[in-house]
Amino acid sequence: MNITIDKDSGFCFGVINAIRTAEEYLSQHRHLYCLGDIVHNNEEVRRLADKGLEVVSSEQFAQLHDTTVLIRAHGEPPETYQLAKKNNITLIDATCPVVLHLQQNIKKKYENSGDERQILIFGKKGHAEVTGLLGQTQRNGIVISSAEDLDSIDYTKPASLYSQTTQGIEDYYQLIDTIRQRYADLHNENLFEYHDTICRLVANRSKHIREFASQHDIILFVSGEKSSNGLYLFDICKQANPRSVFISRIEQLQQYHFLPNESIGICGATSTPMWLMEQIKQVIINAMLPCEN
Repeated sequence: MNITIDKDSGFCFGVINAIRTAEEYLSQHRHLYCLGDIVHNNEEVRRLADKGLEVVSSEQFAQLHDTTVLIRAHGEPPETYQLAKKNNITLIDATCPVVLHLQQNIKKKYENSGDERQILIFGKKGHAEVTGLLGQTQRNGIVISSAEDLDSIDYTKPASLYSQTTQGIEDYYQLIDTIRQRYADLHNENLFEYHDTICRLVANRSKHIREFASQHDIILFVSGEKSSNGLYLFDICKQANPRSVFISRIEQLQQYHFLPNESIGICGATSTPMWLMEQIKQVIINAMLPCEN
């Protein structure tokens, strides 16, 4: 049996930095709060919880005083920083540099454009990064998650479109074409502008993972169920290889039977820890070993 782990899968640099930052702090302290899951992977969240990282919700964060809290790679809206200052909370800011740059650009565009310009954000409603981006517009931006949301745009007014950094490039440019056409129908093409804000280090994984999936008999895609990036990349795997299965926990391997002559590829999302993929590989190897008499 040939089992290969995709070397390009696993944490993106923003997640790596956030986890490293948490571990460095916990190596000297016994406890650290984190505002929201540090990464959308329950196995990694549990591993860090054992080290002393405690996840708190926005509601719980609002009740904290005189303590230290980690801001994860997804970033946060301005009100989080304002509340931290009010409650004497020390923030360890691990916002991804790509996300931080996008936040700054949206904030600048919003503040310099007045009430007429609409700020459009292509992303998943309620996603932590999108919440942070929306906060740069004092929550006056329009989140575009589906075709129905396009009706929320006023095509007689100017609009600037941005994207959540982990969205698919193909989907984004299809959206751009659709919005551009709606403006064109009203002869208002000059009112619409867009900005390509998708992280290329993440986006380029779609092409690679499509190639990887096509090279194996079976694909085990390892990801947290809440990971937007994971769901997107898994869909690409399924297109390239119908025998792709979604795995969140090692225990789920019991549902599948592998043949000795099959080639198995293991890959994952930008929120998937490499140690989990390596453990899954080892479990499969151990299951295929002949039993001793």
